[in-house]
Amino acid sequence: MIRLLIVDDHPAFRRGLELMLSDVDDIQVVAQAASGEEAVELAAQATPDVVLMDLRMPGLDGIESTRRLKRLHSSLSVVVLTMFEDDASVFAAMRAGARGYVLKGADQDEIERAVRAAAAGEAIFGPAIADRVLLHFAQGGEHPRATFPSLTQREREVLSLIANGKGNAAIAHELGINLKTVRNHVSNVFTKLHVSDRASAIVKARESGMAGE
Repeated sequence: MIRLLIVDDHPAFRRGLELMLSDVDDIQVVAQAASGEEAVELAAQATPDVVLMDLRMPGLDGIESTRRLKRLHSSLSVVVLTMFEDDASVFAAMRAGARGYVLKGADQDEIERAVRAAAAGEAIFGPAIADRVLLHFAQGGEHPRATFPSLTQREREVLSLIANGKGNAAIAHELGINLKTVRNHVSNVFTKLHVSDRASAIVKARESGMAGE
């Protein structure tokens, strides 16, 4: 059974999704959140496998909510479900750690497929979004998560924080890990990027567009 958390600031839309999925044998809606802040809180309580995440919400938006959820629950899969299909939104969601991106006009079958694919660890995009991503690749663009492919997700998070000027103590606090673990991650990042110091790592990260993630 796939445990699903729905995050959207419109109650009617959340309820509609829940009703739509209520007869699906392998998907269970375990919680609903009206905001990004509530989503982060409920994820710890309801332990979902997949989150359907709206983008534009008051307070903590879907991008930052996704980023925080992935930091706290690295195995959690987030699928963005939104009406916005601009490139900036799509790639910001991907950089934040979203595994899929589906438009709100999608039918029930498409949403079910997205949830199942995300739960299985696969990337999933609605047809219109998939075409845009493929066009981006064809034109020489690079998937944000393909930058520094040798880095683990945690090492990417550490590098992103380094690029934004954070010291080891601040990184430890931000990620909820101890200082020794941070030092180990930093050392691994330096080795994989073939750099010997923080300044060089920051230059590489910023050249890749990672600063500000």
